[in-house]
Parts: sequence; C-alpha cells; structure tokens
Amino acid sequence: MLTVSRRYLLAAALGPFASAGPLRSRPARAEDLQFPENFVWGASTSSYQIEGAVDVDGRGQSIWDVFSHTPGRVKGGDTGDVACDHYHHWVEDIELLARGGFAAYRFSTAWPRILPAGAGAIEQRGLDFYERLVDGLLARDITPWLCLYHWDLPQALQNDGGWLNRDIAEKFADYARVVVKRLGDRVKYWATFNEPNVHALFGYGLGEHAPGIKGLPSLVAAMHNQNLAHGRAVQVLRSERADLRIGAILSLQRVRPSSASDEDRRATERFDAMWNGAGLDPLVLGAYPAPVAADFAPLVADGDLATIHQPLDFLGVNYYAPMYVADAPQSLFGAWFGAVPAGTPLTAMGWPIDAPGLTEELIGIAKRYGDLDLYVTENGACFDDTVAADGVVHDDERAAYLRAHVAAAQRALAAGVKLRGYFVWSLLDNFEWAEGYRRRFGIIRVDFATLKRTPKASFQWLAEFIAQQRRSRPP
Repeated sequence: MLTVSRRYLLAAALGPFASAGPLRSRPARAEDLQFPENFVWGASTSSYQIEGAVDVDGRGQSIWDVFSHTPGRVKGGDTGDVACDHYHHWVEDIELLARGGFAAYRFSTAWPRILPAGAGAIEQRGLDFYERLVDGLLARDITPWLCLYHWDLPQALQNDGGWLNRDIAEKFADYARVVVKRLGDRVKYWATFNEPNVHALFGYGLGEHAPGIKGLPSLVAAMHNQNLAHGRAVQVLRSERADLRIGAILSLQRVRPSSASDEDRRATERFDAMWNGAGLDPLVLGAYPAPVAADFAPLVADGDLATIHQPLDFLGVNYYAPMYVADAPQSLFGAWFGAVPAGTPLTAMGWPIDAPGLTEELIGIAKRYGDLDLYVTENGACFDDTVAADGVVHDDERAAYLRAHVAAAQRALAAGVKLRGYFVWSLLDNFEWAEGYRRRFGIIRVDFATLKRTPKASFQWLAEFIAQQRRSRPP
C-alpha cells in the first residue's frame, strides 16, 4: 500500500474509455450488480503494518524496524513495534473476516520472522505462527492468499546491499522454498512481491521509505533485482508443487499527460514505462519497455530475462487513482506528477477519487497483456474516522468509495476483462508506512492505545453486499 502523498498528485477526471472500446454494460449502483458465482471477495493486509511483536519468538530486524526508529523518517515518530498486535490478536481478526463473509484473506509473511538473518537458520516459531493463521483461515472456510514480500526485508540482507545486490535473488528463492515446504500443502494462492515498483521508487529512488536510499541507479537496480528474484521464486514454487496458483502484485495506474504539449507526452511515456512497464513487461512479455530499456540494459545479464519471464496464473492489481504526468527535467527520471484538476474529490490523504479509472486500468491491462486472470488485490481509501456517541464509525465516505469502485470492477467484467476477485485495502487500520498511525484505511477501526477493534459502517456495507451476492445466486 502506497503512502507518500506527493505520489498522489494525480488527476481523476476521465472521459469515456474511447481507447478501450465500448462497454457492454454500465450499471450505476453496486447494489444492483450481480457478480459471477465464483468471484472472490477478500481483504488484504501486510505483515509489518499489522503484526507488531517485532522482538518476539526470534524474529530478526527488518529494514522498516531500523527506518522507523530513525528520527524524522516517520510522522509522529511512530514505529511498527506494536502496530495492531495481530501476532497475538490473529484469532479475533480472522473471526471478523468470517463475520464479514469474506472468502479470501491476502496477507504477507515476514521474511525476518522466518529467516532472522535473511538466510541460514530457520526460525520455526515464525513458521508456526503462519501455520496457525493458515489453519485458522481454512477452518473458517476462508482461502489464504500468501504474499512472500511486502517490503520488510531482513536488515541483515540490507547490510549486504539489499535489493542493490543481485545475489539477493537466490536468497529470496531460498526463502520461498522454506515457506512453501511448510505451507504449500494448504496455501494454493501465492504472490511473490507486493508492489515492487513502489518499493523501488520510494525505498531506493526517493529515499522516503525504508531503507532510505536515493538515486535513479539504485531505483533501477532494485527494480531489476526484484524482478529477477520474482522469476527465481516462481521457479522454486513450481518445482516444489505443481498445484499452486502463482502470481505477482503491482500498483498499476493509467498515466496521462498533464497537457497536450510534446514535452508532457514524452514525459508521460517514460513515466508509464518506468512505473507500470518496468515491473510488468519483463514478467509477462519478457523484455523491458523501450523507453527505459537502456536504463536497465547494464544490469541485465545473459539469461536474466528468461528467468524473469515465468508463466503466471494471475496478476494482482492494486489501484487507487490514475496519474497525470508533466515534463520535469530535474526530477528522478525526467517526469513527475502534475496537479490534480480543480474540483476533484479527494480522500483525507489528498488523493483523487476516480472509480472509472479502475475500469479503464483493468481494460488497458487486459488489452496489453492478454489472457491473464486479474484480481483487484488492493483498493480502498483513507478518511478521518471517528467513533460516534453510538459507538459506530459512520464512515459513509469510505462506503461510497467502495461502492463506486465495486461498480467500476463490474464494468470491467462487462467489457470482457477476466476479473476474478476484489480485495479491499485494508481489513484493519494499521501502520501506514511513512505516515505512521494518523492515516486510517481499514474497514475495521483499531484503537492503537487499547487495540480494540471496531467494525466500521463500511465493513457492514461490504458484508451485506457480499451476503446479497450469495443470496442472489441460483439454487
């Protein structure tokens, strides 16, 4: 889940989807929609954002432990030391999943909880935790979706260069083998990475996320080495078990020029290639996109692209808003975000709200990358929630946001996109990276002083919608 606000100086006012062709259906309200019987309704979280227990049961340090404890890095001086304490409250949390009628739960395993030094000795207590979680989900008829990496790299590996060191690809493959050997008999849906493009840009390009490194060369190296690690992990997962469904998860947005100028159009093409294409083209098409191929060429060794280009069973799409881009010669790669058009509705983070952009993005992915099963693996919004006198969090804005985006997902289905599921971000209010705890995305409120969970009105709306979908199925 992205957090740095200037990344979200995006535009929201989109016109008809002329480039994608006509839509066969445009339902106006989510309540009027009927999704396919096997459509997956889920919720997503990530390990560092919710687990806490950073020094429990042999867990090693992650780059986010070090980064968040560095003064000035996270607003309010917040850290993920406790977060939602999901490590000790996981039963309560999955009971809430079951209460909401969710059929799937996407979580990430913490690499330093399983391999405290990033490689070598295995911490069985870490694997035991995830085994308990998986078994608890299955006992409640909730399908576990496991993501191997959601940004919490073991600090011991960062000390050796982290994602700037191509040797890390083999260490990641070894980590994948450890996890699949323990959980592969029960977990069938596996994602290698969550948003490697975000991790590379903000962690290794802008330095605003862990590990706090800056520069275009480090951004490009981190992106390529994550791609390489993805390919090696897919090879390992498939060698261990033939019955897995394996994919990757990226933050993907429509990218549009801020003006009709040739400079803005060229900048947009490069930005699109670096943001969307560099993380997806090598995985699906076997090559880096032309506008940035020269940036990656010095890093690509013989056989790298063949390793990266592994068959995928699904692609996870994390969507929040489309981007408008302007020419910016002094920026990291010659392009940067344009201003949000006046009058655009915004979330509490200042991010534009544009549900039609989700439809356009899904259609665009299907047209470019072909016959892939797609899942919306993150979609949600931050608003300033409060608990009312009646004890309820009346987050009507979030409920409206979700309603509009569910309808947008259905429009993509109606246009022929192979959309198979929708996961809300996020199940819980959590540690929101560099924003700390002041930004809330959950459909369940967490009081970070008492750790009390309170389902919000948006949770109730989504639960009722999922239940209605089930009731309307033919007997």
